[in-house]
Amino acid sequence: MPDQPEIDLGEDRSLLLIDDDEVFLKRLARAMERRGFEPATASSVAMGKAMALTRPPAYAVVDLRLDDGNGLDVVEVLRERRPDARIVVLTGYGAIASAVAAVKIGATDYLSKPADAQEVINALLSRENAPLPEPPENPMSADRVRWEHIQRVYEQCERNVSETARRLSMHRRTLQRILAKRSPR
Repeated sequence: MPDQPEIDLGEDRSLLLIDDDEVFLKRLARAMERRGFEPATASSVAMGKAMALTRPPAYAVVDLRLDDGNGLDVVEVLRERRPDARIVVLTGYGAIASAVAAVKIGATDYLSKPADAQEVINALLSRENAPLPEPPENPMSADRVRWEHIQRVYEQCERNVSETARRLSMHRRTLQRILAKRSPR
């Protein structure tokens, strides 16, 4: 494996990673440690808040939706305890309203999953007037993003077509046709 480029993280390299996807959390922690961070991990809002109160980190990556609540609650605690912390909010279900709420509360940036370690580092270390990053080489198509959003709401509604259709403001039969098709590329 090639060496990772040297990154200027400052003196305090503490990093708090909060995500309820254990595999993703461990993989991200290892990748960030290889790049010079000193990661601590939590898998819930309660654990994240406790860690933020006892030892507020210089950097944090917080999943928006956790099993026991909203990651924005942890962002608020982090911002109160350490105003200079660089915080990135991650989520698998990106929405403009969530992004605005995250930034208003004090997040530095907002990324949609799947995000790799380099994207997270770029977001953590970006400055206000920095140029925009290059667009992804192979971004998801709009059809794919729509399909994934529908699938997520469908799962959240416990695979109830009528409830999903109501929440998406969509006709039930239209939703059934979409669910019957394969995912777009």
